[in-house]
Parts: sequence; C-alpha cells; structure tokens
Amino acid sequence: MKTIATIFFIFFIGTAAQAQNNTTDVKVETIEMGIVTETVKELNLETKTEVARLYKFKNARITKALSFTTKRNKAKMA
Repeated sequence: MKTIATIFFIFFIGTAAQAQNNTTDVKVETIEMGIVTETVKELNLETKTEVARLYKFKNARITKALSFTTKRNKAKMA
C-alpha cells in the first residue's frame, strides 16, 4: 500500500509540474552604442605642496601602553 501511494504521489507531482504554463517571453530593450577611437589625456600642471610632519618616535604612547607588565607576568620558581 505504501509503494502504491508513493508511485501515485510521484505521478501526481510530475503531472502537476508539466501542467505549468511558463511560456511568457521577456523582451529586453537593447541600446546601441558607438565605438570611441579618440582618447584625450588631460595634464594637471598645478602642483600642490603639502607638509607632512615627522615624529621621532612613531606611536610612542601606544607602544608604551601595550608593553606594560604586571606582577603575575614574572616567572615563579617551583
């Protein structure tokens, strides 16, 4: 009985899948574009002078804060 019900169920699902009407065609609008053969390069002759600051010790406060040690970091003799 179980096999007959399974075969009927598979047959029913197959028939229902074939009964779908999915014949709608989607039309896509195309755009026609020409080919550009000339390229123009623009040169920017204006020079901007910017000042960069140079510090002797890079991130001195951060490295000092990250390199802290506690009393429990020391090795103990067993």
